Amino acid sequence: MKSTDRLVRSFVGKVILASCSVVILAVGVRAVSAVAEQQRGPVQRVVQGKVIDGGGAIVKGAVVYLKDDHSLAVKSYFSDDEGAYRFGQLAQNTDYEIWAESNGKKSPVKTISSFDNKNQFYIDLKIGK
Repeated sequence: MKSTDRLVRSFVGKVILASCSVVILAVGVRAVSAVAEQQRGPVQRVVQGKVIDGGGAIVKGAVVYLKDDHSLAVKSYFSDDEGAYRFGQLAQNTDYEIWAESNGKKSPVKTISSFDNKNQFYIDLKIGK
C-alpha cells in the first residue's frame, strides 16, 4: 500500500469517526432534553381575573364558565368575595371560551386561542351595562 493511500484512508477514517461522534452527541442532547421535558411536564395555562358589574364594582358569587372548544366540556367556578376566579391546568393546544353570569345577566364571551403563546391570562368579565 502506498503512503498516499494510507494517508487518505486514515483521513477518511477520522472524518467518519468525527461524523459519528457528532451524531451520537446530537442524539444524546435530544434525549436529555426529552427527559427534562417529561420531568417538568407539559406547560399548562392559567386564566384568572375578576367579575365586575357595569359600574366597575366586584360581583361575588357570580358563576364563571370555561368551555373547552375541543371537547365541549364546561367547567364552572363561583367568584369569591373579591370577585376573583381562577382556572388552572389548561391545555395549550385548545381554544377556550369564558364568560360569567349573575342574577340573570351575562358577560360577553371572551376567547382564549391556542395560537396565543401566553401561559397566563388575566381576563376581567363585565356583567351588565
